[in-house]
Amino acid sequence: MTPAQPIPVTIVTGFLGAGKTTLLRSLVQRRQTRRLALLINEFGEATIDGDLMRASSDDAEQVRIHDFSYGLIAYGDDDRFVPTMLALAARRAQVDHVLIETSGLALPTAVMESLQTPELAGHFILDATLAVVDTPLLLDDRFAKGSSTDDAVADMFNRQLEFADVVVLNKIDDLGEEQLLDAEQRVRSCAPNVRFLELAYKAQLDIRLALGLRLHQPTLQAHQHTYTHVRMPGADASVLADQGRLNGHAHSGLGAHSHGLATHRHFHEQDPGWLSFTLRSQSPQPADKLKLAIAEAAKSEPILRTKGFVRTLEGKRPQLVQGVRTRVTINLDAADAANAAANEARDTDKSELVFIGYHPSRSKVAALLSELTGTHWK
Repeated sequence: MTPAQPIPVTIVTGFLGAGKTTLLRSLVQRRQTRRLALLINEFGEATIDGDLMRASSDDAEQVRIHDFSYGLIAYGDDDRFVPTMLALAARRAQVDHVLIETSGLALPTAVMESLQTPELAGHFILDATLAVVDTPLLLDDRFAKGSSTDDAVADMFNRQLEFADVVVLNKIDDLGEEQLLDAEQRVRSCAPNVRFLELAYKAQLDIRLALGLRLHQPTLQAHQHTYTHVRMPGADASVLADQGRLNGHAHSGLGAHSHGLATHRHFHEQDPGWLSFTLRSQSPQPADKLKLAIAEAAKSEPILRTKGFVRTLEGKRPQLVQGVRTRVTINLDAADAANAAANEARDTDKSELVFIGYHPSRSKVAALLSELTGTHWK
């Protein structure tokens, strides 16, 4: 009897606010006939990303989602990862591919190492590790060292890239060719061993450039991609003279790939300076004032990521809040189907925001939000 083929696993890593969940939502919507299992890891008590992912899936039987809150999937204290994976292996006939979104403050190496343990190695094989990058922040030197917060950010960002096979340049719709090549140079300088760079316009990536790459097969297997070269934005845009610079898929003939995980036997310990807390308010929120308050909080405290749902004065349904440093959006479009679906099971009378940062003060952020919105946050 021919042994069952191991289930391919794609790890999606990237720093806080890079757009991992949005990219994954796009992949789920373009999955074609693939039956997917998603493991969503968040650093915080509220599972915002899992809710949004469920709202994006039109078939709960074909896309199964497992939430992992409170931090570090597959790290030493996580007692759910291996049982969850073994449960997926037990129904391998219904699973074509597993996608694992790590927390923005986790390294992919913990999952990579777990996949090589005797418990899981016979059931799963790493397909590829994708690192999603907030390209405008990269170009703005927001991942450079400086203060203690900057050093912690730079360290995590660089280590996530170090262990990636593919780097996805995200949030690039307003960038030109020179900026994209500058971003590539910065990525290469941080992580010279990254194999491919891909462009995600509108936070979308061709499913063929994300799943089925087979970069960690123990033996070479024939696989070739039909790759359409991406044109840079702009009226006078042209195909790059050196297509290989951004073309990651002229790679038939490459042998097996290894990150040298033998040197990463330990589970990386979490920097205790990274903190997450949730603030809540029972009052309807003035959207413009709240948006300003969140931005001001990120200026006065080392807040790097904000997300959640708020009930506004302007809309009946809770609206999605997304913040990356001082860049804040509040979705006031009541027709947003994904937003509405994600909120059906929520308490529509309560606003809830998750803040993630490096040594942030919960009390100061709560006081600032209360003062600038004229409502009570705690």
